Amino acid sequence: MQFVDANIFLRFLTQDNPDKARACLELFRQADRGEVTLFTTETIIAEIVYVLSSPRLYRLSREDIRKRLVPLLTLGGLRIPSRQTVLRALELYEAHPVDFEDALAVAHMEHHSIEEIISYDRDFDRFPQVTRIEP
Repeated sequence: MQFVDANIFLRFLTQDNPDKARACLELFRQADRGEVTLFTTETIIAEIVYVLSSPRLYRLSREDIRKRLVPLLTLGGLRIPSRQTVLRALELYEAHPVDFEDALAVAHMEHHSIEEIISYDRDFDRFPQVTRIEP
C-alpha cells in the first residue's frame, strides 16, 4: 500500500503538466485494475478541494470539483477512511456555500446521528439538519 499526496490528484485533475498528468493517470489505472493499493485521507481531500476552488489558482466551481473527484475517490484500489462520509461531504459542499471542512463536519454529524454542533461559525446555520449552539 502507498500513501497518495494531494499533488498527485491535482496533477491529474488539472492536467497542468501533461507528463505528470499521464503518469498519475497510469497510477490511478493500476489502482483501478487492482495492481496497486493506494491510500489517502480526508486531510488530503480537503487540500485538493481548497486548491481547486482557490480564486488565485484554478477557480473551479463546487459542482465541477465534486464531478472531478468522485470518480477518483471511488476507484477500487483507493482506500480512504470514511469514504462514504467524504462523498457525502462533497455533496453538501456542492449544495451549500460553506467551506469543505464544514461540509465534512456535517457529513460526520449525519453519519453519527448528531444534530447539534457547538460553534461560533454561522455557516452551520445553512444546514437545516444542524442546530448550532454557542457556549
